[in-house]
Amino acid sequence: MSQPAGPPTHGCSDSASMRPLREFPEAARSRIRGVFCDIDDTLTWKDRLPAVAYAALERLYDSGLIVVPITGRPAGWCDAIARHWPVSAVVGENGAFYFRYDRERRCMVRRYWRTEEQRRADRQELEQIAHRVLRAVPGARIAADQPYREADLAIDFREDVSLPMSEADRIRDIFEERGATAKISSIHVNGWFGDYDKLSMTRALMRESFGTDLEALREEFVFAGDSPNDAPLFGFFPNAVGVANIRQFSDRLRVMPRWVTGREGGFGFAELVEFLLEGR
Repeated sequence: MSQPAGPPTHGCSDSASMRPLREFPEAARSRIRGVFCDIDDTLTWKDRLPAVAYAALERLYDSGLIVVPITGRPAGWCDAIARHWPVSAVVGENGAFYFRYDRERRCMVRRYWRTEEQRRADRQELEQIAHRVLRAVPGARIAADQPYREADLAIDFREDVSLPMSEADRIRDIFEERGATAKISSIHVNGWFGDYDKLSMTRALMRESFGTDLEALREEFVFAGDSPNDAPLFGFFPNAVGVANIRQFSDRLRVMPRWVTGREGGFGFAELVEFLLEGR
């Protein structure tokens, strides 16, 4: 499976260009048929999932919209999310796979970008990178959720530890020196081998599971996110939305979302959902 050609960029170039959510035209909102969202610091806030954010997911799902979290979190978490949350599917480990629970057949559909043999070889190389990172960046840790991962390595710099962004940059550079792709989220630096990202696997999911060509229908979907590893989706979706805390990364994002909420994290996501469902 190869990565689709890079799409044209539709997002904004700087934080000053982001427009308040209230300016999102009603005609454009009425066409939305699905919502994609990051999890950490987009659905969650201050290390917890607010009830209003989960309720917002449920409202979206019950309204008949396609709902897909797109996250850097691990396969173990994503199995539970796909199975138990009010979602249509989940893309995990920054695009390494999608999981979709078929409720009628009571079975989990698992789709990986790389083969099991490739992932096994990748893990050996990622273990070597982990040793190098821990020697080179004092205070960095292997992420607590690493045992539940299948395709990538997550280095914690701001979840259970607190390091400056300059150290996240050092971690990213170590990954890249070894030929890996690396992305910085709000809490982890994730590294992997393979020509995929959040957007490429989301496009595969929509084509294979929903018969939808996102290239042609991107204006009918919203993506909500908050950090640098969401950049491919901000650039792809004309109606991408940042929760308010995205502004802390304004100097690190080549492209910003078009719209921004007034509140942060999961509270901003709930604001977005209320706005989208208004009048439906």
